[in-house]
Amino acid sequence: MNTDHLPGRRSFLMGVGAAAAGATGHAAEASFPAPDPLRPPDKATAFAEGTSAGLQLTRSGHRWQRDDIEVDAELRKGGTELAILVTAPRTRLTRLRLRWHGGFQGDCRFLGDHWERSYGDLEWRGLAGDRLMPWYFLASNGRATHGYGVKTGAASTCSWQADAGGITLWLDIGNGGGGVELGGRRLEAATIVFRKGHPGESPLDAARAFCRMMCDKPILPAKPIYGSNNWYYAYGQNTSAAASLKDAALLAELMPANSGNRPFAVIDMGWGAAPEGAGPVSQTTSSYPDMAALASQMKNLGVRPGLWLRPVLTTERRAESWRLPPAGGRPKGDLIVMDPSIPEALDYIGASIATIRGWGYELIKHDYSTFDLTGRWGFQMGPDLTDAGWHFHDRGKTTAEIVLDLYRAIRRGAGDAVLLGCNTIGHLAAGLVEAQRIGDDTSGREWSRTRKMGVNTLAFRMAQHNTFFAADADCVPVTSDISWPLTRQWLDLVARSGTALFISVDPAAIQTEHKPAIKAALAEAARTHPAAGPLHWGDTMTPQEWNLDGKPVRYNWYEDD
Repeated sequence: MNTDHLPGRRSFLMGVGAAAAGATGHAAEASFPAPDPLRPPDKATAFAEGTSAGLQLTRSGHRWQRDDIEVDAELRKGGTELAILVTAPRTRLTRLRLRWHGGFQGDCRFLGDHWERSYGDLEWRGLAGDRLMPWYFLASNGRATHGYGVKTGAASTCSWQADAGGITLWLDIGNGGGGVELGGRRLEAATIVFRKGHPGESPLDAARAFCRMMCDKPILPAKPIYGSNNWYYAYGQNTSAAASLKDAALLAELMPANSGNRPFAVIDMGWGAAPEGAGPVSQTTSSYPDMAALASQMKNLGVRPGLWLRPVLTTERRAESWRLPPAGGRPKGDLIVMDPSIPEALDYIGASIATIRGWGYELIKHDYSTFDLTGRWGFQMGPDLTDAGWHFHDRGKTTAEIVLDLYRAIRRGAGDAVLLGCNTIGHLAAGLVEAQRIGDDTSGREWSRTRKMGVNTLAFRMAQHNTFFAADADCVPVTSDISWPLTRQWLDLVARSGTALFISVDPAAIQTEHKPAIKAALAEAARTHPAAGPLHWGDTMTPQEWNLDGKPVRYNWYEDD
């Protein structure tokens, strides 16, 4: 990497704080006409189970009605929030479409989010009316940046569209692949927030401020999260308690002395006896005979033990009556995906988490739940989160509400342990996890995957760090398959970004020359850093130029590739 001063070229979207200096201008130049969603929408359409045709609702003040369906847009907090409330005692609703007229003018670019993790494809783009932007989006003309979104913890899964004529908000209030049976209750489906950008503020500063608006009560770790994870050299194979202790010993050797912030040594998939990471957690492989004793031994080495699990998948026969019906790529056969809308299943999941905490593990990484519940990865979802034709046992709740119930049960079971969500829905997990995997997997075998998934998500979801949760852009693998000069750059960026750093070091690949750089990176990761972010991120999906600790840094992600 090169820490010399970067060239002074002018980008459409510069990045953070001081990096955007000079992009000020007068208020009249910075502001631009844009739709305002903090008013009753101009049009409302409801969709019900069994039909693809929309039901046009008739407006009366701030309400829209048709038959038994009523949608109310209620301004709150002095007009800074708009709550969307829904009643439908007889109709099984699947989604709502709300429309505000008033297009974007000028040379605007748009940045959306993803349903769960990102997949290396986030970018600022021009106006594309059919583009779905889950949860929130930013609109910028390079001088001011507006934010449109819904507050975290919504009872629906939400996405936006922006076009030349206005903006559209889709609220999926379905239950699995069918409609929800609300009965006599009134559903508070989502709360809309809007932030008008200030002249001269950088897009990343605006994005951070908007993320704070969307998430009122994040639970953030008391100290930066860092450590190791064995996945990207072991991949769940040929691992054991003895190997995990060696990983912990190496981490203890390289961790900073007297920092007051000890690292986590996380054991990933491979410790459980069932295939694909399924439970029950009480059944471990012969290579992991005593998980509580292992946690104690890791603590004696000076590190904090962490453990991975797949919470809603089990092979336990008594869970057969809790099985979700087939959908998409959801596991089948002996692998049972439990329905968290069933109270007994939810209790079972929470008890599994509590068991791990009781063993002494201080970080719990829960994974795969979005795929297991929907049968799809985030990049497969589009406007439909799952296959049609199935539903949860409890049809009275939306999918989002059932997912929230799952996350809350995991939170209760974890107690004071740090929770790291992976393949979880960040907009629903915010406030229920301390840390979140924000992108798809990096790789210990293919550098191009780390570059695509890791660098992209760190750049374009940086605003969620310490506003929703501590962001985890995934591990830094140190293996013989990846060029050390490239690995070292990724290691340096993650460590100095202030986000969570987990190294995945192959004991057979580590060399003496690697240790000083890893040790320095762990020391950086253990301390708090000022806000960091990409520079010139409007020009590329893989920014090479970054603002770190208030200074410009350049990386070459393609060197020796």
